[in-house]
Amino acid sequence: MMKKRNKNIINLFYVPALILFSVFVIYPFIEGIRISFTNWNGYSQNYTYVGVKNYIQLFQDKNVRTALINTLIYGVGSTFLQNVIGLLYAVFLDSKFRGRMLVRTIIYLPVMIAPLVMGYIMYFLVQYDNGAINDILAVFGRQPVDWMNNGSRAVIIMTLINSLQFVGISMVIYMAGLQGIPGVYYEAAAIDGVSGFQAFRSITLPLLTPAITSAVVINLIGGLKLFDIIMALTMGGPGYSSHSLSTLITNQYFRAQNAGYSAAMGIGTFLLIMFISNVTMRYFDKKEVYS
Repeated sequence: MMKKRNKNIINLFYVPALILFSVFVIYPFIEGIRISFTNWNGYSQNYTYVGVKNYIQLFQDKNVRTALINTLIYGVGSTFLQNVIGLLYAVFLDSKFRGRMLVRTIIYLPVMIAPLVMGYIMYFLVQYDNGAINDILAVFGRQPVDWMNNGSRAVIIMTLINSLQFVGISMVIYMAGLQGIPGVYYEAAAIDGVSGFQAFRSITLPLLTPAITSAVVINLIGGLKLFDIIMALTMGGPGYSSHSLSTLITNQYFRAQNAGYSAAMGIGTFLLIMFISNVTMRYFDKKEVYS
């Protein structure tokens, strides 16, 4: 009886968290769904329900298609680079050498910088007038390049920036995974004459699957909802060519004053990210090997 009473008392501590979650997550989400069926402009008190018109428009809007393609590039591209580079860093730093703690700190340091701030820092590198990269080109007698004036090039540059900023997250996850692999496996492999690359492929990678799952899903979600760097560097331009779905949602709400359509786009983005992340997790769960 006493244990049951204590358990009930402990459960009461969940109540404040549930209230906050309901007020700041569940209610806004439900309200967003409701707004997505209206033609509300975001400011007026007057609006009408338009049914699924906003959702139909999503499939017809060429700007949404452009933003969707860019979003997949930001998400998949950043995830690939962050995980490949992060794993290489982790393998390198897993060995013992003088100064490795300093190297870890330097690699992880950009993660602690706000993405918007990082975007403005990068702006001074890639801007056309007096940008650091163009100043270097001028030293070698080359003409300056308007790096962000081409949408495709801007998307690639921002994918690289996002990848390099958050590669430290993947590195930390993989380092934790490497330290959890029993050394006896490598000792047995060495006795059997297995090369270092074969051991990495047959022992390290399979046993790193839980770490790979975590790193890939975290990086994928972060890349698919990329916002700050885009707003700092291009605001989605030129035109709509470098928008992600997240920045296009903001554009439709505040600039186009089309809150209903913006809400529909937000719900669509949520479903897209949820679908991709769940498929990714299921895929890696099937690959998981238990030591």
